[in-house]
Amino acid sequence: MTGPSAICVIPARGGSKRVPRKNVAPFCGRPMIAWSIGAAIGSGVFARVVVSTDDAEIAEVARAAGAEVPFLRPADLASDTASTIGVMRHAIGVLCEAGPRPDVVCCIYATAPFLSAEDLRAARDLLGDCDFVIPVGRFPAPAQRALVRDDDGNLRMLEPDVYAIRTQDLPETYFDAGQFYWARTDAWLSDVPPFAQKVRPLVLPRGRVQDIDTPEDLAFAELLFRAQGLDQTETSRGDL
Repeated sequence: MTGPSAICVIPARGGSKRVPRKNVAPFCGRPMIAWSIGAAIGSGVFARVVVSTDDAEIAEVARAAGAEVPFLRPADLASDTASTIGVMRHAIGVLCEAGPRPDVVCCIYATAPFLSAEDLRAARDLLGDCDFVIPVGRFPAPAQRALVRDDDGNLRMLEPDVYAIRTQDLPETYFDAGQFYWARTDAWLSDVPPFAQKVRPLVLPRGRVQDIDTPEDLAFAELLFRAQGLDQTETSRGDL
């Protein structure tokens, strides 16, 4: 799945609310999106690395980092309610109008600085006969034992039936790492939801999975990134 059959699309709208201008916010010395673009280019598996944005500044930063921005995304696909699936279908449609239809398309989020070129290659190799490959993290404790608060503010178990089951007897659970999605083009265009298709996981180490949704998340992510020396390993991570 190398060469012209594989392309990368990085969605990056300009209207982030909780962390303003998050997609181009400074992160360990670079605009956030530059880390994702660098990993994509450095992986060596994509014929094209394309950024889908509605924002002129993001387009300029993306081009400077080595990505293509062959179109600007329409406003209705840059709102708070726009879905990744919708954005990807739009990008695939535009790109196919101008060139050959790729066999597979990888969506990479613009706020995935912990992503490495090696992860992308490993996930591509897992695709096989699957529809999607998604990076995941392990829950640090059994998710079946999660606690929630009721309307009175009291704690209760989300799944009370598992109370008497030993922790080691519960199946391991995972969460979407929110970094990228390798998928067949037909899977992106299908009316079947991704997790109702054939999905295979790439399990990531805990230290390389971090949501960045708030200013506190951003500050913690930079600390975690620097603590692992990832800001000093540009060549091995495939960054430009």
